[in-house]
Amino acid sequence: MPRIGAFNLHAIDAGTLRLDGGAMFGIVPRTLWERRMKPDARGRITLQMRCLLLEGEDRLMLIDTGAGTKTDEKFNDWFALKAVDPGEAIVQAGFLPDEVTDVILTHLHFDHAGGSTWRKGESIVPRFKNATYYVQRAQLESARAPNAREAGSFLPENIEPLSACGQLHTLDGPCNLVRGVDLNIVHGHTDAQQLVRVSGNEGSLVFVADLIPTIHHVRPPWIMAYDVRPLVTVSEKRAFLDEAAEHSFTVFFEHDPVIEIANVISGEQGVRLINPRLLTEL
Repeated sequence: MPRIGAFNLHAIDAGTLRLDGGAMFGIVPRTLWERRMKPDARGRITLQMRCLLLEGEDRLMLIDTGAGTKTDEKFNDWFALKAVDPGEAIVQAGFLPDEVTDVILTHLHFDHAGGSTWRKGESIVPRFKNATYYVQRAQLESARAPNAREAGSFLPENIEPLSACGQLHTLDGPCNLVRGVDLNIVHGHTDAQQLVRVSGNEGSLVFVADLIPTIHHVRPPWIMAYDVRPLVTVSEKRAFLDEAAEHSFTVFFEHDPVIEIANVISGEQGVRLINPRLLTEL
C-alpha cells in the first residue's frame, strides 16, 4: 500500500462522465487533442472522477466526492454520467462511510462535490455524517452567487445540506490542515480552488484537481474553456510545475481516464511528466 508521511493513500473510483472535448481543451485545435482523447459522436471525451482517501493520524480524509448519484436521467444523459456513490467506493477500499472524518472539497463544481450529499428517504443529507467538509470561503460565496459561466456547475443540493447540518467549514486562504496535509489556493479555473499536498520523508504528492485535470493538460497553454480566468490558469500552472519539478512532486490526476499519478521533472525541453502510472505502483 503506498504511503506518504503518516498517511496510507487510496485512489477512490467515483465513476466517469463525458464533457465536450473542445471545452476541455479550449483554443487547442481538435486535430491535436483528439489524437490523445478520442471523442464520441457528440464530441465528448471520457473523464474519470477519481478521489483520494488519506488514512492515518486517527483520520480518514477524503479529497473530493465525484458527482454522486442524486442526478436525474436527463442530467445523466447529457454528461453520460456513470457515477459511483463515494460511500460505496470507500467500502470497496475496506472502510465504512461513517469512518470518514474529513472531506476536503477542492471546489464545488458538481463533478467534484456532488457525492458530498445523497438522498435518504425524501431528504438530501450529508453522505458522510461524521465528517467535517472543508471549502474555501471565496469558493462558497461564488457557488451561492455564481457568474454566468459557472451557474450550471454549482448545484445547491450539493452544498446547502452540508451547511444546514453544521458540517461545512470554511477556510480563508492556504493552510496546514493537519500534519502533513497542506492546502494551496489557485484562482484560474474558479475562485479559490484548493490543491492538496500530502508530504512526508518519502516526498510530496499533490492532488491537482482542475488545475491540471489530465496528463494532456500539462502544457501551460492547454487549458479548459471552462476556466473563468484562462491567463491566470496558465500562470498558476507554470508556477506550480516549476515548483513540482524543483521539489520532485508526484501529481495525482482527478480526471485522467487512465493515469492516476506521474512525476514532474525539468530538462532541456522544459517541465514534463515522467513515470505515469497507477497509485498502487507508487
